[in-house]
Amino acid sequence: MFAAENFTRPLPHPLPLTRDTELFLFAVRRLGAHGLADAQLANHFVSAFGSGSQRPLITLRVMMAEIASVASTPIMIAPCCCMRMTASEATLIEVMRRLSDQPLAARALLADLLGNRCVDGVLATMALVGSAFADAGRCIKG
Repeated sequence: MFAAENFTRPLPHPLPLTRDTELFLFAVRRLGAHGLADAQLANHFVSAFGSGSQRPLITLRVMMAEIASVASTPIMIAPCCCMRMTASEATLIEVMRRLSDQPLAARALLADLLGNRCVDGVLATMALVGSAFADAGRCIKG
């Protein structure tokens, strides 16, 4: 049973400042809560990316599946309506932000988040997600 303090303590991090990073966070929350075949997220991506929505959506689905298979610790995600982020969500965004210029730091953060030192596959998939967003003109920054 959950303690009442878990529900009254606010989430520790504010939402991302950019719309593109918010879109990434929304996708992580939807896929984490509703599964990889979430039709509402697919519809949202068609609205956001237009005809180029398949690549970002598929890479995000693969990323979430890999995270779920590699993680040895729970990754806390908030509902889509929350106006703040969990520490796990903030770490995922920080990994995405650091991938291009600080890959070793990104790898260490991801390894700590997942509780597993073998995260190279997940890191490569996250790089694909970042490039899919960037190629569509939506850069995940933080």
